[in-house]
Amino acid sequence: MKRETKREQTRERLLEATRSLILEKGCDHLTLNDIMERAGLSKGGIFHHVKSKDELLIRILEERAEETNRRFNAAKEREKSFAAPFRSIADSLPELENPDDAGNRVFVHLLGRISRPEVRGALRQFYEQTLRLSKQWIASGQEAGVIPASVDADKSAELFVLLSLGLRVRGMLLSGAGGNAFDAEDFKRLIERWLQPEP
Repeated sequence: MKRETKREQTRERLLEATRSLILEKGCDHLTLNDIMERAGLSKGGIFHHVKSKDELLIRILEERAEETNRRFNAAKEREKSFAAPFRSIADSLPELENPDDAGNRVFVHLLGRISRPEVRGALRQFYEQTLRLSKQWIASGQEAGVIPASVDADKSAELFVLLSLGLRVRGMLLSGAGGNAFDAEDFKRLIERWLQPEP
């Protein structure tokens, strides 16, 4: 097995073990020893990939954004329209409100630790990553002629990222409360109307 393939498999095992333990124990009670045991890795094996538990938690967030980007790019290659790439993003929007989603639990946990410079920096990096990807998706639609050039990619991307972060926080704060005036379906319609305005 090639070294890079083995490294990628180990990385995925590490992330999967962390995601499942977050759902079982929560972020506060999760330890690197728990992760080592679940993933079947040594301490050196873990520290080869990450320097701390917080860094590993940030990787959970980043992986979600990267997965959405992979789905977007695959859909864009299959179909040169607004519908398929948009659907690849829209399909993941309900997860933003899911209190049982590992990424949402991580995000809220890390917000509580934002006074630590390394956590603040990592969250800023995550914010910038999601903002950059959102801008790329909009620009890609504009280049393909399926999103009007008049749409301001910078402002649109920032609005979408702010709303997605807000849905994550609200989902954790009000889990199961229901009756929200604005939800993932509304967010989907807002994105559609914003990026595909009627003439």
